[in-house]
Amino acid sequence: MTVPAPRVRRRPSVPGRVLPLLLVLALIAPLGLLFAQVSGTTADDHDLATRERLGVRYLRALGPVTDALVEAQSTAVAGEPVSRAALNAAIERAAEVDTEVGAELRSHERWAGLRAKLEALPDRGLGDPEAAYRAYGEATDLLLALYRKVRESSGLIRDPRADSFFLQDGIGGDLPTATVLAGRLADLVRLAPARPAAERAKTGAELAELRVAALGPAMDLVADLRSAVDSSESTDLGANVLTPLDTYQRSLEAFTAFSAPAPGRAAPSTDQLTGAGQTAQNAAKELRTVILDQLDTLLKERLDTLDRDRLLARIAAVVAVALLAGLAVVQLAALRRGRHRSTESREPAEAGRPPTVRPDQPVATRPADRQPVAVGGGDAERWRPFDAAR
Repeated sequence: MTVPAPRVRRRPSVPGRVLPLLLVLALIAPLGLLFAQVSGTTADDHDLATRERLGVRYLRALGPVTDALVEAQSTAVAGEPVSRAALNAAIERAAEVDTEVGAELRSHERWAGLRAKLEALPDRGLGDPEAAYRAYGEATDLLLALYRKVRESSGLIRDPRADSFFLQDGIGGDLPTATVLAGRLADLVRLAPARPAAERAKTGAELAELRVAALGPAMDLVADLRSAVDSSESTDLGANVLTPLDTYQRSLEAFTAFSAPAPGRAAPSTDQLTGAGQTAQNAAKELRTVILDQLDTLLKERLDTLDRDRLLARIAAVVAVALLAGLAVVQLAALRRGRHRSTESREPAEAGRPPTVRPDQPVATRPADRQPVAVGGGDAERWRPFDAAR
């Protein structure tokens, strides 16, 4: 009887063993690249929002400086003694903020120039009101330039969200510009009657130009805040902003009406315009506080969201790497088992081969009575042991 030789298990080829590991590495590479891109984008957004909050802090410190400077200018132009208590206190608070965050916002140089100009302003009104008007005008120009610098260096001017962009544009651009120019308009109205008659035409043109320049940013502020409310997903923004905005808008309408020349007069009424300007400035103070609070809240919520997204991305990356590492371990274990089974399958195959006989080794023969004999004949002939045939 013919005994079939045992089947020898074929060893897997090298590509077959390496391919699963290459697939694991091919999955790790794009996952790592994707995580790096997401992490980089999240880090950039986080840094931008952090700098913007520093900008909001600086703008909050500049608000009292603006109010005190405009009030001191009106007092100086009127020829009255200027109390520097409020202005000096506002300067000290702004100086502290500039010391803490000015290096990151690159505002040290501009603040130093503005502070020197503010400290050089006289304690009492100058003998020449026109000179006081020009001196305070130079100081307010430097102040508005610092506003622009803070917005640019902090990234507020590049804010990617519609609601926070409109808020920063209103609080850092429109509101301080409108406040400064409205005060300047009221002071020019006070100076106009004392100017020579030959300069009345020039003064009238200057008043008309300044009136447009002052009312433009004020109207832009109203438009910016309404756009911020309409585009925001926050339900608190509209509830907190719209009420003080309505108050400011009503005071602005009164200021607009009193800033126009009365019939038969080249200049508006000084007393009426000054009163309307003071009311508008008070409304602007209240509105400024609300805008800064809401803008800072939006930025803080954005930072919290970015922190949460970054944490989730890290968790997802760790889980993905763990799964792929587990898959690699399974593949390596399967490869090792395959090698072990291949080694075991070769041993029985070698045991089934006929033994090698050396020439000097005696060969065992079967007994004579165990020799096979033929049974039958022809094609049907077959063999069986001799003792079975007897």
